[in-house]
Parts: sequence; structure tokens; C-alpha cells
Amino acid sequence: MANDNQEAARNVLGEPLESCGEDPLTGFYRDGCCNTGPEDRGVHTVCAIVTADFLAFSKACGNDLSTPAPAFGFPGLNPGDRWCLCAARWLEAYEAGHAPRVALRSTHEVTLEIVPFDALKKHAIDLN
Repeated sequence: MANDNQEAARNVLGEPLESCGEDPLTGFYRDGCCNTGPEDRGVHTVCAIVTADFLAFSKACGNDLSTPAPAFGFPGLNPGDRWCLCAARWLEAYEAGHAPRVALRSTHEVTLEIVPFDALKKHAIDLN
């Protein structure tokens, strides 16, 4: 029930979770939001604006996000795309100096169980 989760979902700022991206359509549930639930073992909750550097890093770590996989409905990502990343992968990229920017208002609060808020803030695109 992704829609039920979305209505109650909060972001890392404690506000209602905002949409991350629809072109390409992102989210574990492909609803445009970084919602999560028991089926989402990867915790795809960080709304990131991917960069060429991050895509290369992810590919080198064994997760090729730039190559389309039509069988899975995955278009492949390009620099500038907004995508719900696994929280642990974002943290791994952060620790290695390759983390992409983050939309905090679109990043699910469960992310804070894995990623320190200060790390997210350093890469935030939506702090005043």
C-alpha cells in the first residue's frame, strides 16, 4: 500500500514527504516518492540528484545505474536525474567523497536510521 505510506510519510525535516522525481519515475514503488516499506530491503529513501561522478562510483561498486535495464523497467540514469537511492549506498558514496546532492524535503525520515543528518545537510539542495 504505497499510497497509504505516502500520505503518512515524513521527510528528514519532519515534514510531509515531497515527490522526488517523475522523469524518470523513481521510488521503490515507482510512485515518484522515496517511500519505503517492508518489501524495500534496500531502503531506497534518499532523493539524490545524481552526478557523473556518483554514477561512475556506483558502477565501480557493482551497481550500474547508468545502463538501461528494460526487463526491469529501468531507463538508466543520466547526470541531473533525481533518483531514490539506497541510504547505505549514499552513505558509502559520502564516506568515499562521491555523494550526490540531496533533496531533504523528498528524503524519507527512515534515512536517519542509516545516514547522519549532518551528512545529508552538507549535500542538501533545499536548505535556506
